[in-house]
Amino acid sequence: MDRKPRVLIVDDEEPNRFVLSEMVRNLGYEPEVAQDGVGALAMAKLDIDLVLLDVNMPGMDGFEVARRLREDPQTADLPIIQITALAGREDRLRAVEAGANDFIAKPVEMTELRVRTASLLRIKEQQDAIRRHKAELEATVEKRTTALRNALDAMAEAQRRTHQAHLDTIQKLALAAEYKDEDTAAHIHRMSRYSELLARTAKLPPGEVETILYASPMHDVGKMGIPDGILLKPGKLDPEEWQLMQQHTTIGARILHGSASELLQLGEVIAVTHHEKWNGSGYPEGLVGEDIPIAGRICAVADVFDALTTKRPYKLAMPNEKAYEILHEGRGTHFDPRMHDLFFENLDEAVAIQQQFQEGASEEPYAEELRCVRQTGWVAQPRTALPLPGH
Repeated sequence: MDRKPRVLIVDDEEPNRFVLSEMVRNLGYEPEVAQDGVGALAMAKLDIDLVLLDVNMPGMDGFEVARRLREDPQTADLPIIQITALAGREDRLRAVEAGANDFIAKPVEMTELRVRTASLLRIKEQQDAIRRHKAELEATVEKRTTALRNALDAMAEAQRRTHQAHLDTIQKLALAAEYKDEDTAAHIHRMSRYSELLARTAKLPPGEVETILYASPMHDVGKMGIPDGILLKPGKLDPEEWQLMQQHTTIGARILHGSASELLQLGEVIAVTHHEKWNGSGYPEGLVGEDIPIAGRICAVADVFDALTTKRPYKLAMPNEKAYEILHEGRGTHFDPRMHDLFFENLDEAVAIQQQFQEGASEEPYAEELRCVRQTGWVAQPRTALPLPGH
């Protein structure tokens, strides 16, 4: 102990307090005194190391004082030596039950007081050292936990920014593929939201639903490899032009192929399968039924509905009711029956998406990009097929 141990002497008789104080001081300790139980309970909280407690006191006797000290968390571990003239076994058992650690019989003898106080003060010092060490460990753990938590928060924020940048890049890639379309941004939003609606109502895991939401806008990224003369032709494509147009699925898959990104991997799947048909009459592979990945089946319904109800260079926008008829005709031939049925079971939500992302208002996130594209003359420059690996 760096300081002198403080010993609280509790006795209702002043001469006894004086004698014990002198004995305690001669042992090298600092005495504190209380004349009754109430004073003892108050003084015990003032950094006391040991209590010398008389038993026979008026009002609150030593047994009751010991019991209350043990009930208080602040003094529960405080060493107590009861000083008593009582020598009976029952009195000693009662003192133990009340919480006393040791006994000294009156009159107090100096050697006995030294031995008994020294023993209990060593125990108290060890307990205090353990308590301090525990507090230091807890403080260290708290400090390191706070530092770790801050580091994890910073890492999570960095990951969120990286993820958002990843999503922005994908959105702009999808935008670049269709920048000739006056309704480009709105189409991207509608397409992804229709796809998310079908994935969610199909009870896919939340992670897959989110991935489909962000990967579906890349379904037509392969159009970057199709000449403008075909993409923007106002009339019907001839067989040769149609065959070239169909290649946008495989071109898109090659553009997206080989990425470690889960989003781009699913984008590749969607790009190459969103024109497959349930009965095997689609392209490019003629896949049948559930051989078509579910993301491709979902995007087929979403893409056709939006294509039918959107103005294109070669056609006017179709009323919803007419589009519904065409979708119904394609159930089980063009479309997965389950995805078709989910679309119509949630038609109100689909129409709400359609209304939310109308041309103009829904372009807001990309308005500046679209203005730049249209003002720089890019639209006036005809595209030819992009040179891609294998072409």
